[in-house]
Amino acid sequence: MIKFLDLKKINDACEPGLSQAIQRVLDSGWYLFGNELKGFEQEYGQYIGTEHCIGVANGLDALRLILRAYIELGIMQEGDEIILPSNTYIASILAVSDNRLVPVLVEPDIDTCNIDPDRIEEKITSRTKGIMIVHLYGQNAMQPEIRRLADEYNLKLIEDNAQAQGCYYGDKRTGSLGDVAGHSFYPGKNLGALGDAGAVTTNDDNIASVIRALANYGSSEKYTNDYQGLNSRLDEIQAAVLRLKLQKLDADNQLRKEIAVLYLDRITNSEIVLPAIPADDLYSENPSHVWHLFIIRTKIRDELQKYLADKDVQTVIHYPIPAHKQNAYKAWNHLSFPVSERIHSEVLSLPISQVMNISDVEYVIDQLNKFRHA
Repeated sequence: MIKFLDLKKINDACEPGLSQAIQRVLDSGWYLFGNELKGFEQEYGQYIGTEHCIGVANGLDALRLILRAYIELGIMQEGDEIILPSNTYIASILAVSDNRLVPVLVEPDIDTCNIDPDRIEEKITSRTKGIMIVHLYGQNAMQPEIRRLADEYNLKLIEDNAQAQGCYYGDKRTGSLGDVAGHSFYPGKNLGALGDAGAVTTNDDNIASVIRALANYGSSEKYTNDYQGLNSRLDEIQAAVLRLKLQKLDADNQLRKEIAVLYLDRITNSEIVLPAIPADDLYSENPSHVWHLFIIRTKIRDELQKYLADKDVQTVIHYPIPAHKQNAYKAWNHLSFPVSERIHSEVLSLPISQVMNISDVEYVIDQLNKFRHA
C-alpha cells in the first residue's frame, strides 16, 4: 500500500533528534511558556520574516484570535465583512463567523484554485474590513491586484498560511505579506507538530500584543485580565518538536517539489488536469508552491479514486463538500458558486511527502497513465 501520507515515517526520519527534543522538555520540568516556546517564536518569526510570532494552540485559533484582536482594537465590529475564497477549508470561514463577522465568499481561479483577484472588488462594500487570502494546497495566493485593493479600500490583509510554510511571493515568504497571518502545524502540514499547534505572525506591534494577551485568558500580566480572552497556548513539547523540524523544512519542501516535478512531467493521461504552475517556478530558489498537496482534477474523480485504491494507492479529496453546501451554513445552501463547486467535485490529492520513495511515485504515475474511463 502506498500511503497518502506516512506520518510515522516522517517522524522516524527526525530521530534521534525528535526524542531528544521531547526529553529536553521533560528534563526541564517546564511545560508552558518556557524556553522552547520562546526559541520557536523567535526562530519561526525570523524564518517567515516578521518581527512577531505568537504560538497558539492551533491554526483555527490563530485566525480567530487575529479577528478578535481587530475587534478589541476597534478596527472591526460585529457585522463587518471579511472577503475570503469560497473553496477554502471551512476553518477559514469558521474564524470569521465565530467573531460575529460576516464571511463574503469569492470564487477561485479554476487554474490555481486560489481566490480570483479579479472577482474581489465587486464584493467590497462599506462594511468590508478585510480580505483573507488562503495559500491553498501550498501555493501562494497573493497577487498585485489584492495588494492594490487592500490599500485603496483601507482593508486589513490577513493570510491563512496553514498550508504554505516556506512558500514565497517574490522574495518574501507567505505569512509576511499582509498585516497578519495565521499558521497551522497540524501533524500533516509541511511543518507538522505531534498534535495540534499554531502561530500568528505579524509586524504590527499592537495586534501582536493584543493577540498574545487574548490567547492567555486576556492577560498580559498574571491575574490581571484586560480582555475576555481564551486559553490557546503552544506547549513546550510541540514547540521543541517544531524547532527541530523547522531546521529541515526547506530541504523537505525541496523533496516534495522533486516529486511534484515528476508528476507534472510524466502524468500524460488526457482525463487528468494537472496543476497550472509556471515552469520557471519549479526551478526557482524562492518557490511560490511548496506542494503541501498535489491536486489533480478529473470529471471522473470517484471512479479514478476507486481505481487507485484497487491498485493500493491511497488518495484524499480536499475537499468533497464546499462550505456553502455544509449544514453548518444552511443559510448559504441555495447559493451557487459554480467554479468552487466544480473544483470540489473534481479534485483528488495524490500521495506526496518528503519521505515518499521515487519507485512509489513512478508506480502512481504508471497507474494514472494506464487508467481508462469505463
